[in-house]
Amino acid sequence: MTKKLGLQTICTHVGEVKDEQFKGAVSPIYMSTSYQFEDVDVKRYPRYFNTPNQEYLSKKIAALEHAEAGMIFGSGMAAISTVLLAFLKTGDHIVVQNTLYGGTSNFIREEFPKYGIEFSFTNGYEVSDFEAQIQENTKVIYIETPSNPLLTITDIRGISALAKEKGLLSIIDNTFASPVNQNPIDFGIDIVLHSATKYLGGHSDILAGAVACSNEHMKIIWNVAKNLGGSLSDFMVWMLERSIKTLVLRVKAQNRNAKKLAKFLKSHSDIKNVYYPGLKSHPQYALAKSQMRGYGGMLSFELNDELDAVSFQKELKLIKSSMSLAGVESTMLSPYKTSHGLLSQEERDSIGVTNGLIRFSVGIETKDDLIDDIEQAITAVKKQAKIEA
Repeated sequence: MTKKLGLQTICTHVGEVKDEQFKGAVSPIYMSTSYQFEDVDVKRYPRYFNTPNQEYLSKKIAALEHAEAGMIFGSGMAAISTVLLAFLKTGDHIVVQNTLYGGTSNFIREEFPKYGIEFSFTNGYEVSDFEAQIQENTKVIYIETPSNPLLTITDIRGISALAKEKGLLSIIDNTFASPVNQNPIDFGIDIVLHSATKYLGGHSDILAGAVACSNEHMKIIWNVAKNLGGSLSDFMVWMLERSIKTLVLRVKAQNRNAKKLAKFLKSHSDIKNVYYPGLKSHPQYALAKSQMRGYGGMLSFELNDELDAVSFQKELKLIKSSMSLAGVESTMLSPYKTSHGLLSQEERDSIGVTNGLIRFSVGIETKDDLIDDIEQAITAVKKQAKIEA
């Protein structure tokens, strides 16, 4: 029945916990950390990811990503690290996309050597770049598209086909797209990851992660997850279930705003570069169009060289200079100080994350108000540049 439901209906109704006692319109919260173990079908415990709220929200995540199973974690990194450690062991090798979330890159570089797990970052994001890094002991290909923070686009179908040809597991971070804009499982990807802190939560008040995949793969993930203990409290699970109800409405509004803001920035004389897959000037525009229903609420840009990115952000009045992304409010940040701050200058330079790059998470505000804020900040920083000159 789930497959026949529309996306907004899935967001609103699938994964509800029915209030059988009082018939409330929203899911009740089951806060208990202790449940009966005699004469029950399921032995429930929060660290086993199977309390009522955890179990039912996982059904919503699975439905959104067209998967057989879902699981909720305490953070995006808890989801990512658990999944990778579930399928990699000493002596194994993973091929990783070179442009992706800095926390993931740092986890791989810092932790994998301790486990004797080998890894190779690609030199680019074409399918051939991944194939070139495959070794005899390769077990996993890991991608992120659109990527953080440069919005590069990777061919999901191509990576899936390559993984299947080589007998490898394919994993994607689908955070930037969200299930509204992209469903990688439809293209053959094995496991989908999300930082649910971002679009799934959408209000900058939830820290969570999510995984969607087959029942077979989920059994393997669960066996590691219960040992690592990265579960999410039932109150936050309830908050996330509530937030996902408006996912489609929020993301579609952010899609519209981001495309308009990207076009505005692209035409602005004080902007050097704009990175947004919904622009026809984006090098992977055709590819993005072939695998995405919308182009997302994320973009990045660079001011002209004489204008300082940090000073510009300090002049913003409406748009928040703030960590994280995908809330209903618009935010900007410098990736070299935040999402990619754990990488060295050399590592950042190698993937194009310059000190002048600004990541723009576009919210649901009125477009003209966002444009006015950007214009006044540019005017202010231009005056500063003249004074300093």
